[in-house]
Amino acid sequence: MDEARARAVLAGAKVLPPVTDARLLALGENAVFAAGDLVVKVGRDAELLDRARRELAVAGWLAESGVPAVRAAEPEPLLVDGHPVTVWHRLPDAVRPAEPRDLAELLRLVHALPAPPVPLPPRELLGGVERWLRLAGDAIDPEDAACLRARRDGFASAAAALTPRLTPGPIHGDALPRNVHIGPDGPVLVDLETFSADLREHDLVVMALSRDRYGLPAEAYDAFTSAYGWDVREWDGCSVLRGARETASCAWVAQHAPANPKALAEFERRVASLRDGDESVRWYPF
Repeated sequence: MDEARARAVLAGAKVLPPVTDARLLALGENAVFAAGDLVVKVGRDAELLDRARRELAVAGWLAESGVPAVRAAEPEPLLVDGHPVTVWHRLPDAVRPAEPRDLAELLRLVHALPAPPVPLPPRELLGGVERWLRLAGDAIDPEDAACLRARRDGFASAAAALTPRLTPGPIHGDALPRNVHIGPDGPVLVDLETFSADLREHDLVVMALSRDRYGLPAEAYDAFTSAYGWDVREWDGCSVLRGARETASCAWVAQHAPANPKALAEFERRVASLRDGDESVRWYPF
């Protein structure tokens, strides 16, 4: 889905002012547009409709639980030309960039919550790999795709056998500072579509991988672990969840390869480092 297609869906949804006034904020798994007091997310395909429904329900549950998070403007998603569309209240402008310690504070709140009334699935971290590889098609080397499928199967089995250190329960599922908005009243959690019920360690491994692969400074990671109260690297299952997330992150980039040479180059960098077992290769956010 490119911007033109997303704008056509947005026009059909008729939930924002004239589409020429809508500003594209992000284009990834969703196209995200803002106009006036609203933000609208257009999903890539109809397979994401159930996830959109769950994201809206999670937003309502977090509001009732007092967790600072983005709030839905409409309680149910629309399905427009095969694309799920959700509508959100627009947050005030950020007062500063989010930092890892801000994320840790919100994760502490989420991880303290009991099981919600919203049925949450397990964190299918590797569940999107096949779809992303399918979307990549012939743009990627079949041997690279086969490598990722083999890694997916191996890490899925290893993850299922892990013994957690923390009590399992609700997690964000994509716990990165980019999913935190610092408004005038403090940190707010956004992008709730990957909320799950699973090992809390999933949320913590993300920042460990950011330190190891994406160049997060050690002092920023230390601030994260200090604010949360524990370093997941002390857990012997960390390498398994880390490897699973690396595999998923690599496959996620692949879906953009057909239309974006930079995505293809980043995919090839990532998969080569995995095939070579070289954990020192720097990855770049995409």
